[in-house]
Amino acid sequence: MLIYDALKKDHETVKALLERLVGSADADKETRNALINQIRDELIPHSRAEEAVFYNSLREIDEVKDLVAHGYQEHMMAEGLLRTLQVADKVDIGWQQTARKLQDALLHHIEEEEGTIFSAARQVLAIEEAEALGEAFEQMKPEVREEGFVQTTIDMITNMMPQRFVGGFKNLLSRS
Repeated sequence: MLIYDALKKDHETVKALLERLVGSADADKETRNALINQIRDELIPHSRAEEAVFYNSLREIDEVKDLVAHGYQEHMMAEGLLRTLQVADKVDIGWQQTARKLQDALLHHIEEEEGTIFSAARQVLAIEEAEALGEAFEQMKPEVREEGFVQTTIDMITNMMPQRFVGGFKNLLSRS
């Protein structure tokens, strides 16, 4: 499967879950919490695998690097909103507003990514490369799904670092 198709499939899943959550104003807390957990379980592995596989293979290419940097920023913002949503739902304060903000942020990100980033990537990646990235993306998601909050946060930081610093950062982490 091409990376574009794999990412788009995940985008559709997350959009559907967000639509259900935003429309669940009358749902009980347990139902909302289950939806939020489903969103987390789809979004975090998707983001980490997308960064590691797709973004990191594009970020050194002049035509795409600014778009990819913007994509990393939007991932961080969406995850911040997701964490805020998890807390807001637990204390039952402002969860609907936060859910709408998360939905808006992700819809914006998906539109930009599927339009601008995909278009730019198609100009610089051969079909074989896009296929290999799609396979690597699909293989990585289950691995990320097994990681906890701290590890996925470390992965996000590592993905955003210039590659020349990653080895030193990992060595530093292994000593602590």
